[in-house]
Amino acid sequence: MIVAQISDIHAAPNNDNLLRLNRALSWLSVLELDALVVSGDLIDDDWTDGYAVIAARLGALNCPVMLVPGNSDDRRLMRTSFATRYGAVDDCDAMHFVAQIGGLKLVGIDTCLPGTSAGDVVQHLTWLERVLEEPPSPPTLLFSHHHFVPSGIAPLDAVIAEGKAELGDLLTGRSLAPLAISSGHVHRPMSAMLAGIPAHICGSICPANPLWFGGQNIPAANEPPMIMVHRLTRDGLVSSHVAV
Repeated sequence: MIVAQISDIHAAPNNDNLLRLNRALSWLSVLELDALVVSGDLIDDDWTDGYAVIAARLGALNCPVMLVPGNSDDRRLMRTSFATRYGAVDDCDAMHFVAQIGGLKLVGIDTCLPGTSAGDVVQHLTWLERVLEEPPSPPTLLFSHHHFVPSGIAPLDAVIAEGKAELGDLLTGRSLAPLAISSGHVHRPMSAMLAGIPAHICGSICPANPLWFGGQNIPAANEPPMIMVHRLTRDGLVSSHVAV
């Protein structure tokens, strides 16, 4: 099973992020993808016309596409532009997804809060627990927009998803815990652990944020577009950060 992930396109008429997306999709087109997950922040500056443009380009991959919104997205217009999005679950206003593809369950949880760039997972943990316990129970990958483990970059950790401890409690010791958690939002590729589970941050399609830990000097950030490729075989899961 090969599941690609892209995040944080932030497309707008005054940037070249659609060209950066094209580079990523061109690279992915040579893989035989089983699914693509888009982990939020598709547009920037309220450029809602961008949803239709992005939808058309993602459709060229000819594989199931699953999405969760980011803090810069408009849920209502995303639903319209991606009306046939795979595995869609609308829980009140939230845009989750659940899909079983082959021997893998893909779960996306909408962590966005109206009117803020920060996120929260606590309000959706009852839903998540139910999804994790629903049969059949194959290996699971959990996706979100907001990160759960601090990145060390203070401005971004100020808008982290609230509920790390509660999510950790839910996942700790579960026989059916996800193989990995993968988010976006930080605009940098990172990997950590949460409740003994690998917790990745997918790098962004848009230009990266600097890896700045608050010191006097800010390191340069010159990365090309970044994506992730999650590959599950009988030997286990390998999640690769890929620069394109």
